[in-house]
Amino acid sequence: MTDIAQSLPPAAANRALNAYLAAAAVWIGVFLSGFVLSEPAPYELIMTGMIGIWIMLGMVIPRSVMAMFVLLILFNAGGVIATTQLTEQLSDAVLYVAVSAFLALTAVFYASVIATKRSMLAIIFNGWTAGAVVTGLAGIVGYFDVFPGSDIFTLYGRAKGMFADPNVLAPYLALPILFGMHTVMTGRARQIVLTLPILMILLLALFLSFSRAGWGLLIVCTVLLAGGLFLGNSSGRFRLRIVLMTVFAFTAVAAVVIVALQFDAVQDLFVQRARLLQDYDAARMGRFERHWAGYVKATELPLGLGPLAFGRLFGEDPHNIWLKSLYAYSWLGFAAYLTLVLLTLGGGFRILFRHRPWQPYLLCAYIVFLGHVLIGNVIDTDHWRHFYMLLGIIWGCIALEARHMRDAQKRKMVGAAGFEPTTP
Repeated sequence: MTDIAQSLPPAAANRALNAYLAAAAVWIGVFLSGFVLSEPAPYELIMTGMIGIWIMLGMVIPRSVMAMFVLLILFNAGGVIATTQLTEQLSDAVLYVAVSAFLALTAVFYASVIATKRSMLAIIFNGWTAGAVVTGLAGIVGYFDVFPGSDIFTLYGRAKGMFADPNVLAPYLALPILFGMHTVMTGRARQIVLTLPILMILLLALFLSFSRAGWGLLIVCTVLLAGGLFLGNSSGRFRLRIVLMTVFAFTAVAAVVIVALQFDAVQDLFVQRARLLQDYDAARMGRFERHWAGYVKATELPLGLGPLAFGRLFGEDPHNIWLKSLYAYSWLGFAAYLTLVLLTLGGGFRILFRHRPWQPYLLCAYIVFLGHVLIGNVIDTDHWRHFYMLLGIIWGCIALEARHMRDAQKRKMVGAAGFEPTTP
C-alpha cells in the first residue's frame, strides 16, 4: 500500500489512503459483529464512532434507501411509544430502545456505503466470514472443553461461541456458510480448495450449537441457493455443475455430522434436540400456546407494553419476532416492521436474477434474510446485529441497481441524441 501511494500524485495518494482506511474500518466493524456477549457490545462502540465520522464527512442516504430509513424510524418510534407504558425497569427499557435505534442506523449505514462503493460488499462479506470463523472456533473449542475455562463458550452443553445464546450463533453463521457454498458451486478449483476448510469449521460450529432453527435455516438456504443458481442460468453445463456441487455440499454436511456423532455426548444431545417438538414447545402454556395467548392479548394493547414486558406477563420471552414487535414496539412498530420486511423481500426479489457484479452477494443475503423471516416465527430475531447487516446489504444492492438503471438511461439518451460521452 505504501509503495503504491508513493507512486501516485499527492491528491490521488490521499484518496487511496482514505479508501483503504474506510475499508479497514468497515471490515473491523463487521468482524466485531460476531462478539456479542452482552449489551452494549464492542460492536456498538466501534460502529458508533465510525458512523459518527461518516456523518461528519457528509454521508449521503440514497433515495432508494429512504423507504427503509423511514420505516425504521417508525419502528423505533413505536418502541418509544411502548416504553411509555412501563412503570418499572425504565433504565433497562431505555437502553433497549437506544440499542434498537442504533442497530437501525447501522442498516442505513451499510446500505449507504454499499450504494457509494460496491466494493464494500466484498469487505463486508470478508469481515463477516472472519468473525464467523473466530466465534465458530471458540464454540468448537468450548464444546470439546479443549482447555480449562473454555466452557465459557458453551451454554447448556451447546456451542455458543462469542454470543450469549447458541440460537444466535447458528443463524449468524448462515451467511458465511451460504456464501462459501456459492463459491464451491460456482468458483474455480483454487477458490474451492481455499473455501472448504473454512466451510467445514463453520458447519461443525453450527451443528454443535444444536439450534433447531439454525439447522432448519441451513437446509432451507442451501436448497434455495441451489434452486436460485439453477434457475438463474440457462446453460445446461452450468446447471449440471450446480446439481453435482449441491450433492457434494450435502455430502460434506453429512460427513461433518457423521464425524461429530462419533462422540457419545454429541450423539445424546443430537437425539434430544432433533425432535421436532420439545416439551417446552407443545406443553400447556408452552411456546405455541403462549404465542396464541400473546396475540389475543395484543389486540387490547395498541400502545404495546414496552421492551421485556412480555416475559413478565407470560413468564417467558415471546420467542417470536412478530409478538415482540407488537409488545415492545406497539401496533405502529409492528406495522412498520411488517411493511419493511415485505418491501425488502419484494424489492430484493425484483432484481435478484439480474446479472450484475453484486448479484452473488445479493442472492446469498436475500436467501438468508428470507430464512430469518421464517425462523422469526419461533425465535426472537430482534437486536441481532447481523439481521440489520442483511437489511443493509439488500437495500444497498437495491440502491446500486437503481443507480445502474439511471446510468443506463443516461447513456441511452446520449446515444439517441447523437452525442458521444467525453472521456475525462
